[in-house]
Amino acid sequence: MEGQSMPARSTKSGRPRLLQMICIFIVALIVLVGLAVLIFWLAVRPKRLIYTIEDAKVYGFGLHKNSLNASFDFVVRAYNPNRRMSVYYDSMDVSVAYGDEKIAFSPVEPFYQPRHNVTKLEVKPVAHNFALLGAVASDMRHEKGTGEIEVTIRMRARIRYKVGVVKSAHYKLRVVCKRVEVSLNSSRGFNRAYCNVHT
Repeated sequence: MEGQSMPARSTKSGRPRLLQMICIFIVALIVLVGLAVLIFWLAVRPKRLIYTIEDAKVYGFGLHKNSLNASFDFVVRAYNPNRRMSVYYDSMDVSVAYGDEKIAFSPVEPFYQPRHNVTKLEVKPVAHNFALLGAVASDMRHEKGTGEIEVTIRMRARIRYKVGVVKSAHYKLRVVCKRVEVSLNSSRGFNRAYCNVHT
């Protein structure tokens, strides 16, 4: 009829199409990122970092009742076997545990490790008047009589990988070196200790 306006078209039919396009875009983006990660992995073939304890000493070792004083000195060998990937260590700390009890701690200065490189770190955790549990002190006193004590060394770090000019996000690195035998006699030799590395 003349003068009668046509009913307005509904805009609701356009919404499912828009949502469908957004979903397609998100899926395509996820696929592209996945392909980029796969290509990166295939090109770089990242290998796990290798850690060993090359030397371990302790100075000023003293047990007074249940209190420990000791200055540890460890040489840590960090090996990056990757030929295309270097590593930034933005933070790192080293702790020494006897049994389940942490007895000494030391931070490590940030450092950069080039590709296919061996870096040696000298870390010196200190226990100063550290209070031990009765059973721990008793076990340690017994081991002291044998001339050496067995400890666990743990390292935690925040690292980034670098390939070419591209740097990765931060990853957590955890290194655990069990059954490290530290001689109380500095003239004794040391058997290299191997560590488990997790990222």
